[in-house]
Amino acid sequence: MSGKKKGLGRGLSALFGDEKPKDIPQEIRQSNTVSISDLTRNPYQPRQNFREEKLEELASSIKKNGIIQPIAVRPLKTGNGKYEIIAGERRWMAAQRAGLHEIPVTILDLSDVESLEVAIVENIQRDDLNPVEEARGYKRLNEEFKYDHESISKLMSKSRSHISNTLRLLTLPADVLLMIEEGTLTSGQARPLIGISNASTIAEEIVAKNYSARKVEYLVKTKKSNKNKTNSYDTNILKAQEKIEKAIGLKVYINNKKNNSGKVSIEYKDLEQFELISDLLTKH
Repeated sequence: MSGKKKGLGRGLSALFGDEKPKDIPQEIRQSNTVSISDLTRNPYQPRQNFREEKLEELASSIKKNGIIQPIAVRPLKTGNGKYEIIAGERRWMAAQRAGLHEIPVTILDLSDVESLEVAIVENIQRDDLNPVEEARGYKRLNEEFKYDHESISKLMSKSRSHISNTLRLLTLPADVLLMIEEGTLTSGQARPLIGISNASTIAEEIVAKNYSARKVEYLVKTKKSNKNKTNSYDTNILKAQEKIEKAIGLKVYINNKKNNSGKVSIEYKDLEQFELISDLLTKH
């Protein structure tokens, strides 16, 4: 595997257009044109959702300009001149909509794990996966191919903490994950909900009231530290925070403790905002 890993690194550079033709490794053969019906989806493809409007835009571009960059494929183990897509599934789908019968491909000799690597890297570098799809891709590398978090970090050029935090999203309830996939909830808003028993209820509240990630952190913190208090109490604190923010036009943070003591913090970005706070606090 170590020998092929070195070749894969160079192959990725060639695949993404960062390497001159003379440097293309032996893993990559000459580009060919094959029937579009001879291609099948990649079972290791991490992306599950393709936006319709983006596919239509790409199909229109392909009708006008054709496919500029060949699709990366590998031969199916069954043979018969059939190929499995490694990278470029979106282009393949758009080409079908554009009415193409043949499509340019670059044939690679890659293993299952290398196919997954390329699929994940290609999606992250070209058209970001949503955080849930990204996490599921990392999970497959970890569980099916025994990559630890450090190995995934190096492969993806991401910090180890990013890999770990992204994987932790998969512990959220299915309905919360769906909100992230649909784009109604960001990973920043969802991350504080990890390990919370009523994560789904809080997520619905976040979406309905359009809370920022910072407000979500505050909301979760107060709910954890005030388990015996009602949800209306937490909401009242947030409402007071929002009311003050609206009145002074600055970011405000209220940290209320169990005994109802705490502090109010006001954020300022320049001297003018500081003077505004000073005038408000010293006005008689």
